[in-house]
Amino acid sequence: MSYLISHAPHIREQRTVPDLMKAVMLALLPATIAGVIFFGLQALALIIVCTLTAVITEIVCLKLMKSTVPVNGGGAAITGLLLALCLPPSFPVIFAIIGSIFAIVIGKQLFGGLGYNIFNPALVGRAFLAAAFPVHMTTWVMPFAYRGVEAISSATPLAAMKFSQQSTSSLSLLFGNVGGCIGETSALLLLLGGIYLLWKKVINWQIPVSYLGTVAVFGGVFWLVNPAQFPSPIFQLLAGGLMLGAWFMLTDLVTSPITKKGLWIFGVGAGLLVVIIRLFSGLPEGVMYSILIMNAVVPLINRYTRPRILGQKK
Repeated sequence: MSYLISHAPHIREQRTVPDLMKAVMLALLPATIAGVIFFGLQALALIIVCTLTAVITEIVCLKLMKSTVPVNGGGAAITGLLLALCLPPSFPVIFAIIGSIFAIVIGKQLFGGLGYNIFNPALVGRAFLAAAFPVHMTTWVMPFAYRGVEAISSATPLAAMKFSQQSTSSLSLLFGNVGGCIGETSALLLLLGGIYLLWKKVINWQIPVSYLGTVAVFGGVFWLVNPAQFPSPIFQLLAGGLMLGAWFMLTDLVTSPITKKGLWIFGVGAGLLVVIIRLFSGLPEGVMYSILIMNAVVPLINRYTRPRILGQKK
């Protein structure tokens, strides 16, 4: 009997990085189309501008660094699209361009490019925009305002609940007939996209399950204690950017843990953070910060949850 000895890696797969990126783009397509339908040409302009700016910025960065990494495998389009979906529909295009450049240059290429960034680049860009342009990042409009149906500014369901104790129906949250960011209003379409990614085995199921489960359980405890003050678990799950973050940002293969125990710790930790921020901070939403904070501790999670080598003493 003979054995074939070869160098690593020993586990090979036919799918490439561009294939994974295409699957993510396809999964985001329903929510993207819904965002354009709900918020009109301004939303479409933001989506196109953010995506193109991210791709062009990455091309320029790779040329300047004389890198041989192909742009179609770098996920720049995903970064730009996710950033656009995290923006208010009325956000100025020129500021969106700045945010896309920041996301690629600072959030990705500064760390070394594809596979080396420790934070989700799209959320890095959004965090910068939230700090630089806070008024524009908190100005919301209702769906179909461009058609003159309700051409007025409106609070998001989370803000209305936290600051005015005004609840929003679950059906509105499910289908997206509420104010909010371009791609986060329809929880149903984001859930369908997430299920598609699970079916294609693009993401690990442990992260969204632990994240959403923690939000439901931890948030549900406060709701049971004081339902007049705290929102229900169903509201927590459907409102804001939780579904977008759970299925498309927290599951980023580069910025999430690589161990099985780490995946659960990562999701639970982010879930605890988002509930604490939503209920007790001065902000109505905490998805972005919960993901970025947990991104920062991923190296520690990987270090302390790595499996013991066979034969190694504890």
